[in-house]
Amino acid sequence: MIPVKSPAELEKMRRACQITAAALKEGGEAVKPGVTTAQLDRVVHNAIVSMGAKPACLGYCGFPAATCISVNDEVVHGIPGSRTLQTGDIVSLDLCAEYDGFVGDSAATFAVGEISPEAQRLLKVTREALVRGIAAAQAGARIGDISFAVQSYTEQQGFAVIRDYTGHGIGREMHESPDVPNYGKPGHGPRLVPGMTICIEPMIAEKSWAVRILSDGWTAKTRDGGMAAHFEHTVAITAKGPVILTKP
Repeated sequence: MIPVKSPAELEKMRRACQITAAALKEGGEAVKPGVTTAQLDRVVHNAIVSMGAKPACLGYCGFPAATCISVNDEVVHGIPGSRTLQTGDIVSLDLCAEYDGFVGDSAATFAVGEISPEAQRLLKVTREALVRGIAAAQAGARIGDISFAVQSYTEQQGFAVIRDYTGHGIGREMHESPDVPNYGKPGHGPRLVPGMTICIEPMIAEKSWAVRILSDGWTAKTRDGGMAAHFEHTVAITAKGPVILTKP
């Protein structure tokens, strides 16, 4: 069953999402050469707590940090640690904040200093894929319309859509129904109705979509070593169109 939120519940979600957006902004501003991923996680953790919220990723299914931090060929779920960012890296921050019983979720990929033209284009295309996915999230449409919008644009640009991980519903729990794949057919899947809240999150690879999981049990990397980028917003479906709850 797909949860549908009342107007009062959406207002609570909006606050959780604004905290998430603010913490992601602080984390992104801290990205620079010489910073460790553990230091970035501390920035995000402190930002969330300072706003009266809880880092929802911390302890989720055993995850040991407030932020999933993935560098270069790491797609998602990277564990923060002693790794030091270098000029030319790209780094994805994925985080959730829980406030007053509701969760917000957002992600973005940041450049570390000057990056290659190829990396710049990957970030640009992934960001635009998110924009197109959100535009397709209209009341009366179907999940597959979002999926197709992301996949068709991404593949036209010569990049690959990660298949092993998807967007998802969100609300009182970090992950709720429905799944929101980044690939699929228009007109398929659950119908979108006002009050649904979903996370749309293109994870796009430079080359192949195939991934492997590292021995830590969390970090997903591209099998071919190609770079990957990740952008995500929490979106509310309304009769007047999609509303980005994690928009700063």
